[in-house]
Amino acid sequence: MSVIKKTIQESLFYGKILLFGEYGVIEDSMALSIPYDNFNGRFIFYSEDTQFAKESNSHLIKYLAHLKKQNLKNQLPCELDLKSFEADIAKGMLFDSSIPQGYGVGSSGALVAAIYDKYASNKISEKNIENGNILKLKTIFGQLESYFHGTSSGLDPLICYLNLPILIKSKSELESVGIPETSQINDSKGGIFLLNTGQTGKTAPLVEHFMDRCKEEGFRNMIKTQFKKYNDASISAFLKKDGKSLLSNVKGLSGILLEHFKPMIPKVYQELWKDGIDSNSYYLKLCGSGGGGFILGFAEDIEVAKNKLHNYDLDVIYRF
Repeated sequence: MSVIKKTIQESLFYGKILLFGEYGVIEDSMALSIPYDNFNGRFIFYSEDTQFAKESNSHLIKYLAHLKKQNLKNQLPCELDLKSFEADIAKGMLFDSSIPQGYGVGSSGALVAAIYDKYASNKISEKNIENGNILKLKTIFGQLESYFHGTSSGLDPLICYLNLPILIKSKSELESVGIPETSQINDSKGGIFLLNTGQTGKTAPLVEHFMDRCKEEGFRNMIKTQFKKYNDASISAFLKKDGKSLLSNVKGLSGILLEHFKPMIPKVYQELWKDGIDSNSYYLKLCGSGGGGFILGFAEDIEVAKNKLHNYDLDVIYRF
């Protein structure tokens, strides 16, 4: 493949990891999302005409068409300079991203954040993030990202735009939080890891499935009681760096996900999921909407987890 020269550079927008709150955030559970700087994306102009450039540029053309329709209906959540966006696309602009699509780490979120940053008029600065502005941004981003997923909380592009950990306490209360520093102590055994399934997930149908299940009283009650209990307690333990409580609550959460969220867990990983719970070697949970992509793992002893999962692609992202 020939070398492609990038004629301009734009601001980088990093990926994100939703540590806790998948699906439950829709039903007012707490959520905690953090930036993930292993992946990033930015707008660039390519100086050579390649298949990759054409495909990426065509995705922007389709999204622009959607935004134009929304604008004609006066349904855009913010004022966007669509003429400039269209002119840049015509010049060959694309979103150059290392964030894998369908892996739950913010590929569409980073794109939406980049578009807002570059083309929004009177945009809310990432430096002005009191609760009211965070809520407003979340609403804007939710509407902009809904094109990709059918329904969006707006959390992913919010994290990508602010590049800060965000704690959602409720639908009306969000705040940036400090994340305990990952342990640098050699005898620190606990850890959080990403397990790469090697397959992409489709967010829209899974969210639709979840919304349909929420129409069932039993499922909805389970989300508001059991899921919320373990999810919120896991967040509290993580922020306090209470490893024992964190693992206990994540185990409970992992069991609920295996029982009630099977369509979101690739079939080939369901037995692996159960084995972790039964052996207490590790506990798996969804990373975003699931269906593929990355799975999050928590282990009391990361080396034990690595040995148990030696046939799988693991990346340790946090030690405790």
